[in-house]
Amino acid sequence: MPKIRTLEDLKKIKESTMDLTGARSQGKTRIIIGMGTCGIAAGARVVMEAVMAELAKRGLKDVSVETTGCIGMCQDEPLLDVIHAGEPRVTYGKVAPEDVPRIISEHVVNGRVVNDKVIGRTD
Repeated sequence: MPKIRTLEDLKKIKESTMDLTGARSQGKTRIIIGMGTCGIAAGARVVMEAVMAELAKRGLKDVSVETTGCIGMCQDEPLLDVIHAGEPRVTYGKVAPEDVPRIISEHVVNGRVVNDKVIGRTD
């Protein structure tokens, strides 16, 4: 690990690691999956695996996949949010692995919200 003695040293480290960390937050679209204990118990882990598999299958590299803890909507887990840059955040609830291809195809790729799975959105 390089020694950090100055602000310039820190900036150099940041620049050299951007390729490793940038994909997490720099995508045009963000997908956030609730991975608190409630989400995991409800099946969020397999939903996340389905998301990763669908993105890989479609070759979508400009989408970041992130996780979050419990947000207090345990009754609606697994939760999956889609955020397109400059658009409202859409929260899908009770997402099953078989819902993922449709959410990715309709919302992430084509920009059409899958209304029957929506439980909230920020406007």
